[in-house]
Amino acid sequence: MIKKIIIIDDHQLFLDGLVSLLSKQQDIKIIKATTSIKDAFETIKNTKPDLVISDISMPEMSGVEFISILKEKYPNIKIMVLSMFANLQSYKNIDAYLLKETSEEELIFAINEVVENNNKYLKIAENKNENINLYDSKVLLTEREKEIIRLIIEEKNTNEIAKELFISTHTVMTHRKNIFFKLEVANIAGLTKKAFQLGLI
Repeated sequence: MIKKIIIIDDHQLFLDGLVSLLSKQQDIKIIKATTSIKDAFETIKNTKPDLVISDISMPEMSGVEFISILKEKYPNIKIMVLSMFANLQSYKNIDAYLLKETSEEELIFAINEVVENNNKYLKIAENKNENINLYDSKVLLTEREKEIIRLIIEEKNTNEIAKELFISTHTVMTHRKNIFFKLEVANIAGLTKKAFQLGLI
């Protein structure tokens, strides 16, 4: 069978590489590859793909929220997550879960397992300490918070951030406090590390 696939990822380089890899398969048709969840939803509505491949960390909304909405609207569409994280606390609504560093052979095998054989394929890490609970509200960042994180990592101070975003310094400080709380970090080094893990930089 020809498997119709839509891919969503906010890293264009990774997206291009995945499209190139899967396009070599004669039984796979890439309907859409996009960095926009809005575009993805529109295409899904019009084409009803067999499989949607997505990251967990996305710019417009959290991947968790996207997957939840997608499964509610289209329960028959399979969902594969390709992530940097070694593990999640919950795999609700996910049909396949692999690391982005997975081999081409395993990726193709997982796609076939999920779409053709109707099986789950969850590559779960043995080390439970590697878990990152993205279903916890603490890591569901707003777009403004993501913006501020990037500016903090660029070593912009509070006044510079306020000026660039046209908000008050008090608002910046409030966002900063919320960011550090949500990500459970205490300093810029910790913020940078967590932002990298979440795919924000």
